[in-house]
Amino acid sequence: MIPAAFDYVRPSTVEEAVRALADAGEDAKVLAGGQSLLPVLRMRLAAPTVLVDLGRVPELRGVREDGDNLVIGAMTTHYDVSRDHLVQDHASLIARATETVADPQVRHRGTFGGSLAHADPAGDLLAPALALGAVMVVEGPAGRRDVPASEFFVDYFTTSLSPDELLVAVKVPKHTGWLSHYEKFNRVAQAWSIVAVGVSLQVSGGKIADARIGLTNMASVPVRAVGVEQALIGQQAGADVLRAAAEHAAEGTSPGTDGNGDAEYRSQLAKVLTGRALTMAVGG
Repeated sequence: MIPAAFDYVRPSTVEEAVRALADAGEDAKVLAGGQSLLPVLRMRLAAPTVLVDLGRVPELRGVREDGDNLVIGAMTTHYDVSRDHLVQDHASLIARATETVADPQVRHRGTFGGSLAHADPAGDLLAPALALGAVMVVEGPAGRRDVPASEFFVDYFTTSLSPDELLVAVKVPKHTGWLSHYEKFNRVAQAWSIVAVGVSLQVSGGKIADARIGLTNMASVPVRAVGVEQALIGQQAGADVLRAAAEHAAEGTSPGTDGNGDAEYRSQLAKVLTGRALTMAVGG
């Protein structure tokens, strides 16, 4: 199917992009990597009057250090994020989750910020960003503002971004030396996760000093597995402790029902995947 007609704007700076969005109003769409937007346009599930292409805004790309944080540009591709040594050293959960996104073609075109702004609850990057306490850097006509991941994701495919705002970067607190693993389950290769779990553990002397665990596709937004975290902190990182903690994975969640499984199935799957992720994270 051919998309509906639209005007095309290709800014070279963030300021130009924000101005284009403000001028276009609510009928504008932002084009990042296009891996989610273009299929929707072709099926005419969206019909924007203006398309703002961020492909030529260099300041939106790259990874850098800023004190205790990493700053990941919103237009940095999944491939570049997963291979960046700063991400691997200081936010390994982000690197591991990004490696699982779709297929190599999508990872070379899709962008880190685009995935987060799309806010698909089955997307692989939302839960790790939430678990690590990421902060979204948003720019609009009124300037820049920081939005914690816990406030950024509002509902299915919905964020706190206003129509005239852009996600320009993501600040991720450093978790240097933490152990991590991302475990997902899907029925066919490259499909969206039915459920996935991101685990990041700070282990010292065999004891779990801190734990950050995010769940993918267990609610309309990414959620923290708080019950698991509380069961782990202060405990020895042994098999029995990990297994018992994983039983709390579904607490406080509200998984949906679809053709891939019902809520009960997803709840059980979350427990199993959390157990596997914890075991892999500690090297078991």
